[in-house]
Amino acid sequence: QVQLVESGGGLVQAGGSLRLSCAASGRTFSSYGMGWFRQAPGKEREFVAAINRSGGSTGYADSVKGRFTISRDNAKNTAYLQMNSLKPEDTAVYYCAAVLSPGVIATRSFYNYWGPGTQVTVSS
Repeated sequence: QVQLVESGGGLVQAGGSLRLSCAASGRTFSSYGMGWFRQAPGKEREFVAAINRSGGSTGYADSVKGRFTISRDNAKNTAYLQMNSLKPEDTAVYYCAAVLSPGVIATRSFYNYWGPGTQVTVSS
């Protein structure tokens, strides 16, 4: 089992940047693919980005491609989401999640573990 805690959210102006972190407990972090999802008020939780166990493969939603970068440091049991050129429509609660799979997983229902989320607000 793994426990996840996100940090790094906050209020930023449009065009700005934020870096989210997802700290994982346990010694098996490198066994999990990691993903970031977000949920805006009144909307379903949607896929943002994912990375495989080794960090060698990544995937992104079209809406964030070229602006967001997912990465991980298995020695630190931490995954990251670097968000640049932020837009007001990026405002949401951002969740990190872990999946027992070797691949890059974009499907929300496949993920086994979730963090509590961190709020990101982008002002215009």
